[in-house]
Amino acid sequence: MRIESISIKNYKVFKDTVVRNLSKMSVFLGVNGSGKTTLFDVFGFLSDALQNNVTVAMNRRGGFHELISRDCTDQDKMAFEIKFRSPQTGATSPLVTYSLEIGYENGRAIVEHEILKYRRGQYGQPRKFLNFEKGEGTVISNEEEYGQEGAKDEREHQKVSSPDILALKGLGQFEKYKVISSFRSLLENWHVSNFRIEYGRGVSETGISGHLSKTGDNLAQATKYLYDYHRDTFNRILEKLPQRIPGINRVEARETEDGMILLRFRDENFVNPFLSRFVSDGTIKMFAFLVLLYDPAPHPLLCIEEPENYLHPDLLLQLCEEIREYSERGGQVLVSTHSPDFVNGVNVEELFFLRKENGRTIIRAANDDDLVKTLSQENKLGWLWRNHYISGANLQ
Repeated sequence: MRIESISIKNYKVFKDTVVRNLSKMSVFLGVNGSGKTTLFDVFGFLSDALQNNVTVAMNRRGGFHELISRDCTDQDKMAFEIKFRSPQTGATSPLVTYSLEIGYENGRAIVEHEILKYRRGQYGQPRKFLNFEKGEGTVISNEEEYGQEGAKDEREHQKVSSPDILALKGLGQFEKYKVISSFRSLLENWHVSNFRIEYGRGVSETGISGHLSKTGDNLAQATKYLYDYHRDTFNRILEKLPQRIPGINRVEARETEDGMILLRFRDENFVNPFLSRFVSDGTIKMFAFLVLLYDPAPHPLLCIEEPENYLHPDLLLQLCEEIREYSERGGQVLVSTHSPDFVNGVNVEELFFLRKENGRTIIRAANDDDLVKTLSQENKLGWLWRNHYISGANLQ
């Protein structure tokens, strides 16, 4: 699945923002407070709303009045629209649109409208496979027949138990609703990575973890999982690490009697757990990124916050390439960064920048800026950004 565009209305700094033509790897620039983290949190909000309900998702973020844009009232609605292509819709992969509008009535959140629609073929209006209003609506039950000659819509009337519950939550569990299930899976399995060295260095509880956590506090367990169940992937990471970190010629692994995985860095003439204080911050973080990016079950949507932290600038081009390879293998990636060195590895169609205007954030694609597009043919984008050729992405 690939998200192609996102529309956000009345959600924090995003009064009315649309970002189009998202690539498999999309990189976002912006000054502090411009909304990069908030953009990622849109998926966190939708995921919490899906797995619980809209009220819980709001309360985890301070409530409706903390989320609604500043100049809005209780009568205004928050709205999200995500357009994506789903492999579940067949070889042609038509564009699917999921729209959600949330209101606030009598002190409680209400799902005003929830629609999922797409068109099979080049002509005609998109069909609303899911069409709910305030907890009640219809869903097309014969999705597999859609587009076939003579096929007619077979609609089921459904009702959720509370108007703050997404219809997507219940219907996405049924295999026959393929597109709904596919989008639900994306929201359930999206992941944000903001690796913290202090957590990665800590010795966590014994056991294994199938995925690296947001902060990397389970790095030991995720490594153990790869070592035990995906040895080929683990060995591939060990082969990659010397290529990504200068000065390391070879990395070997062995298991201790108590189940710890020790890494031997051949050039250093010592054997230590990879979480040891003797290993540099950059080595730990690059290893953690490789564990994340070579996950045997990649996240359909991965958001990475400021990957440059703790890494030497010379490593960032290589990390950018690793992230792009991950996206090519099937997991779409959104990255926020403040590093021109990382941006030097980005293509113009992959770059977006956030700019505040009158307290509201808009998102622009570098590819839509004729000057940037022209200059990028002979100059790296990080250099253009650092020298203020990308309008609005700098402090001044």
